[in-house]
Amino acid sequence: MDFYLEPARRIPVMATTDVLVVGGGPSGIAAALSAAREGVSTMLIERFGCFGGMMTTAGVESIAWWRHENTVESGGLAREIEETARQLGASQPEPQSLSQAINAERFKLVADTMLEDAGVRRVLHISAVEVIKDGDELQGVITESKSGRQAILAKVIIDCTGDADIAWFAGAPFTKRSKDDLMCVTTVFSCANVDKQAFMQSIDASRPKYGDWGADEENKNWSYDVHESCREMFSPYLGKVFAKGKAAGLIPQDVTLGGSWSTITEYGDANYLNVVSIPAVDCTDVFDLTRAEIEGRKQAMQAIDVLRKFQPGFERAQLKNFGMTVGTRESRHISGRTQLTEQDICQEGRHTDSIGIFPEFIDGNGRLKLPLEPRYFHIPYGALVPREVENLLVCGRAIDADNFAYATIRNMGCCIVTGEGAGTAAAIAIKSNTRVSQVDIQLVQARLVRNRVKVF
Repeated sequence: MDFYLEPARRIPVMATTDVLVVGGGPSGIAAALSAAREGVSTMLIERFGCFGGMMTTAGVESIAWWRHENTVESGGLAREIEETARQLGASQPEPQSLSQAINAERFKLVADTMLEDAGVRRVLHISAVEVIKDGDELQGVITESKSGRQAILAKVIIDCTGDADIAWFAGAPFTKRSKDDLMCVTTVFSCANVDKQAFMQSIDASRPKYGDWGADEENKNWSYDVHESCREMFSPYLGKVFAKGKAAGLIPQDVTLGGSWSTITEYGDANYLNVVSIPAVDCTDVFDLTRAEIEGRKQAMQAIDVLRKFQPGFERAQLKNFGMTVGTRESRHISGRTQLTEQDICQEGRHTDSIGIFPEFIDGNGRLKLPLEPRYFHIPYGALVPREVENLLVCGRAIDADNFAYATIRNMGCCIVTGEGAGTAAAIAIKSNTRVSQVDIQLVQARLVRNRVKVF
């Protein structure tokens, strides 16, 4: 590889803040809200033109599609964000659970409103490209935007990039599976001109269930090991339709289409079709991301052709839109003070430094189990604290978790729990003049409990 030596230059400081949150997805919104509500100056920066992350940029509606009658959750911002979306008309009932399906476009306004009300200083269309570091302490980040190369100084930085970009820039240790082992990426798309009545009649007649996820010989391309407790439950599954499409030659043999639908509006929009799965994509490699974006759009159009031919109600369906970006699931995991493991997820793991809980829910790496029983695990603060770097917390899907646990913690609801815990801890550390790695966790827990978070 050739290199170019970048000359030294003076970089203007665009802002100074107590807490800087990098990345405006579910964890970033929660981190910024919780820090600002604790009374410290907070800035949130985001590379796209809206906040919401996978909800708004990829169009993922399913923030809590796993929720059922006996599910035990953390509460706090994870529930407040969903409820605020409902109150502001940015959601509707999700078809397979006791949750709300988030409308991607309207949620942009929800995020704007909540962040503004909390006093968060927001900057869109900006990316962090380097860190400012003195010894092991982070002091800020270098950004690039239409305004040029600028610096933001902060007492605490919260990395909510999803890919642990800031931790990587800072030299914090991390792990990342080989490209072939990473979870697939998805091009989410929406269709217009769907006959909802005909579609729902077809669904009522066929009654797809979770057990269909790979149970039939024809569906081997979309194979899941579904726990016996939920095999007979209704699922908005479309795998059998695409099996017919492949048999008819409408889908290339090397392409896997499967997955599910979510909301169908009264005026004929299917707003969340999650059926494209592209394997072997490194989300930290722009060449891989480029390939995935182009291939994903191609496969989405193949999917629409199949739906028009084999799915009642979709006979006249047309593409409405693609997500703004490909939906990503997995890349870097930091090496933290504590790692969440399969034992934690399946055996109700308990941690004294818990910042919230999450139900025993497994979705990924070929396995599915819904939280139908009141079982849950603690999320340890140590999983957010990277090694070898100070003044930094990492939230969302990049926290320290083994390959099994990752299939659970990547969920947006869990990401919000980590963000709320991180923002609260950052504020308390600043006000007590303590490093975030040494913050009094009992003070953090007490504050979270006052904010209606189930910590233990």
